[in-house]
Amino acid sequence: MIFVRAAWLITGAVALGLGVLGIFLPLLPTTGFLLLAAFCFARSSPVLYHWLLRHPHLGTPILHWREHRAISTRAKRLALLSMAATILISLALGVGVPILALQVVILSAVAVFIWTRPVPPSGSSAPPQAANASDKASSMSRSTTNSR
Repeated sequence: MIFVRAAWLITGAVALGLGVLGIFLPLLPTTGFLLLAAFCFARSSPVLYHWLLRHPHLGTPILHWREHRAISTRAKRLALLSMAATILISLALGVGVPILALQVVILSAVAVFIWTRPVPPSGSSAPPQAANASDKASSMSRSTTNSR
């Protein structure tokens, strides 16, 4: 059991690292890796899971996806630019036509999926401070109940 939990924790940490790298590197899908990290942390570390959801920058796309299956317009634009950059880099490097065609087909399908997702409504997720305050209140009530 401890090995399974450790595997989820390690996978979550790797996914989180790749997601953070994706913020700076246009070829890594940030939101996908953050969703994977949240999934893994939910199975291995409630502390890391809640930290990730409350994070002011990393938690927002996760909450948008979880609550509305939505992707922000900014994220959609960055994803499309990353896909275009991938194809342009492949062209510049002289990648063979079969590989290039495969890239175009796969990235086109991904682009269609991303662009058909809704945009999250404004104000759809609670600010991290509000979530943090309610979590503190509930944990305090649990600790006083447990100490009786």
